[in-house]
Amino acid sequence: MPRIVIIGGGFAGVWSAAGAALARGDADLRITLVAPNEHLVLRPRLYEPEPDLATVELRRILEPIGVEHVRATVSTIDTEHRVVVADGREIGYDRLVLAAGSRLVRPEGLPGAERLFDIDTLDGARRLTEHLRGREGYSVVVAGAGFVGLEAATALADRGRVLLVDRADVVGHQLGPGPRAEIESALDELGIERRLGTTVTEVGDGYAVLSDGSRVDADAVVWSVGLRASDLTRQIADELDHLGRVPVDRHLRARPEVFVAGDTAAAALDAEHTVMQACQHATPLGKVAGYNAAADLLGIVPREFTPGPYVTCLDLGGAGGIFTRGWDRRVMASGADGGEIKRRINLAIHPPVDDADAILAAADRVRVELPFFPRAEDDEGAAA
Repeated sequence: MPRIVIIGGGFAGVWSAAGAALARGDADLRITLVAPNEHLVLRPRLYEPEPDLATVELRRILEPIGVEHVRATVSTIDTEHRVVVADGREIGYDRLVLAAGSRLVRPEGLPGAERLFDIDTLDGARRLTEHLRGREGYSVVVAGAGFVGLEAATALADRGRVLLVDRADVVGHQLGPGPRAEIESALDELGIERRLGTTVTEVGDGYAVLSDGSRVDADAVVWSVGLRASDLTRQIADELDHLGRVPVDRHLRARPEVFVAGDTAAAALDAEHTVMQACQHATPLGKVAGYNAAADLLGIVPREFTPGPYVTCLDLGGAGGIFTRGWDRRVMASGADGGEIKRRINLAIHPPVDDADAILAAADRVRVELPFFPRAEDDEGAAA
């Protein structure tokens, strides 16, 4: 029986499995997902105060649709022999989907780096939560004023003093000027201090040293600077993009027998942009990559990756949130309205569980309109 192996248990991996099961129908096709953990971790929610709530048991998604789960970590992809090695075990494949995700870029040579906290993984978020649990009036330094850093800083400001630092001269540099006024206003409302054009150069017991020479109190230093694709991409392609991602075609194929999805895929979104390392792109990428891996084996028509317009929704804690459309990030909602949209999105990213029909129906919706998104007259919908 031909076999599809999917590497990764995040959004892209899970939806690749569902996409492959959708294309399989009643055909004889074995689908195996290889990932070390028993949960899908909803990484976009790990800034929340109880990160364990941001998980879904993988078995409740995979078992109803007939996908096996091998709990192991892949170390080697042998494309010549079509084998992956996971915890010393060889697993053969006829088609492979690489959906191994991304990792936080950690600072090299930073004194006290072992003291840093992060919200990149469930274990990291748990460690930070337990470290601050029961403390009131704590002092936290958040390094990185991008998407993750802003959500972490505004969530932490609810019970303590937060200092946000970034090498850039503005907050949310990568988000552009569109939402910047609303972001600055929210940070002011929450009393979050900013030190821009600087970074952390040392982390000690109860303090941090910044590149401007100042020493500040810090019960915790949260690092949220940059993502890079899994190193497994290097075993798929010789040429990667600046984020370490594998270039793919419109069917998300990287090699004749290999498809790539999620944070490991450098897929074209339109004539000017590639996808973002975010769940709004990982989900449709997975659905298409998994479907096409199965379609390739079964001789059925593949699907093209055609996601909806780009949107951004940023949680700003007690100051609400911001919802934007387009690559210029036009603000469509802010404050309480933006916060409500973010709350609904956080609910919407949960996959259906225990019901094969519901899971496969969701896998068939690559591009959907979410009714709670404010519409712009020139926009057609939002990517799921």
